[in-house]
Amino acid sequence: MKIALLGAGHIGQTIARLLHATGDYQVTVLDKSAKYLAVLAAEGIATKEVDSENKAALMAGVRGNDAVVNALPYHLAITAAEAALECGCHYFDLTEDVAATKAIMEMAKSAKTAFMPQCGLAPGFIGIVAHHLAKQFDEVRDVQMRVGALPAFPTNKLKYNLTWSVDGLINEYCHPCEAIHGGEFIQALPLEGLEHFSLDGVEYEAFNTSGGLGTLCETWKGKVQNLDYKTVRYPGHRDLMKFLLEDLALAGDQEKLKDIMRKSMPATMQDVVLVFVTVSGMKNGVLLQEVFARKIFADRDVKAPLSAIQITTAAGICTAVDLFREGKLPQKGFVRQEDVALPDFLANRFGKAYEQLRQVQSIA
Repeated sequence: MKIALLGAGHIGQTIARLLHATGDYQVTVLDKSAKYLAVLAAEGIATKEVDSENKAALMAGVRGNDAVVNALPYHLAITAAEAALECGCHYFDLTEDVAATKAIMEMAKSAKTAFMPQCGLAPGFIGIVAHHLAKQFDEVRDVQMRVGALPAFPTNKLKYNLTWSVDGLINEYCHPCEAIHGGEFIQALPLEGLEHFSLDGVEYEAFNTSGGLGTLCETWKGKVQNLDYKTVRYPGHRDLMKFLLEDLALAGDQEKLKDIMRKSMPATMQDVVLVFVTVSGMKNGVLLQEVFARKIFADRDVKAPLSAIQITTAAGICTAVDLFREGKLPQKGFVRQEDVALPDFLANRFGKAYEQLRQVQSIA
């Protein structure tokens, strides 16, 4: 299968290596950075230097491939999807942007190829888990999804280090959050809904952020009382972000905030990804709760270290592509994360990355 992979950043490089190593994929990586491309070219992976913000240039680069795998920043998702559509390629991406996903959904209506956005961690794997658990109930009451990509050793006031895209981070902190409350679809405010919980003796906080639900609100509307997604951080992070975004009005100057964070907040490869899903409802006349919890840790291999967010994000999209190639997903139109069977995901050679901590538990 011939893949045009857009983006040679940390996540893009990980995706390229995973797909290339199987021998089942002929991968060509497109990016505007000659420096990043050179790293992959030295490993025998095909590359092309392309202006990723120019649709005509993207089309020239992807034409002739079977599929486009987009690992570019979220604001380029629509451009990349349009290029895939016009070139007759299947399309996969990692976007958490709600507006981009809705635009891609519209494109897919008339497409002869498959369009599957939101294939990362959240949205992505988290929705696959929630949908799988919810389907087991006769009547679903509450679906709660919590995900955090956290530094293993927080040292600053925000208790945070850059573990993924600053653009994506600020985007999810600034846009309305889809949810279902009391059986009705609502738009919740970002950074609200603060709650605290502990897992394995560690204290966390969680609050509303945008995009993590994917298409679950549409899928479960009218079938669930409450459904929401929140980002997990260490206690105190939310209050400081509200100060920056609201009190200092940096929500209105996001580029300045991104610049501040890039200059003052170190990135880290020593991180942990937390996945925590609870679903409650009636099953065989009994009120039950199902819990799915994972902690995925960074790979500290000396020669090729990988952060936990690299592992989980790349595993999500590579698994989607792999299952599609095997014919286990719809082959045309819009493909939801809910179309992925959780057992198929976890059994996949890439999806096995999520099998690090514990199994699903049932609590009566």
